[in-house]
Amino acid sequence: MQRKSAFSRRLPDLVTEELVSVLSKKGASFEFKQLFDVVHERLKKRNAASGGEEMLRLRAYEKLQHLVSRNMVKKNGKKYKGLASLANAIAPEEPLAPAVVPAAAPKKVAAKAPVKKASPKAPVAKPVAKKVPSTKVAKVVVKKKPVDRKASSKPAK
Repeated sequence: MQRKSAFSRRLPDLVTEELVSVLSKKGASFEFKQLFDVVHERLKKRNAASGGEEMLRLRAYEKLQHLVSRNMVKKNGKKYKGLASLANAIAPEEPLAPAVVPAAAPKKVAAKAPVKKASPKAPVAKPVAKKVPSTKVAKVVVKKKPVDRKASSKPAK
């Protein structure tokens, strides 16, 4: 049985969405540099290009290789071309059921009983605070080795 990755339930992110939208154009094939330039510009327009350009480049390359391994993108030399199954990349594997919101039932208003005021002469009960035993935490002491200052201050010859 093949083990799924820990992130299989996550919805596709913005980088994957942009990769899919660029590669799904009919007859379009890109080298990675050209593809990244287009994706980066589109993400900047959406204000979603955070974390630095190099980090975004690494994420985009990783996601592109993942699409290639899932046979949604064809790699021919250095060129990448989207296949027909690429449209499934941004759709969740298991469609979520729409949330059902029950209709609000009319609420019945109950009659409130009159509140009796306490007489000024009646004794008032005070809350009693209970002490909770504290748990003891063991201290860990790390001893440092003495540094030989004579050996470290002179440069090696």
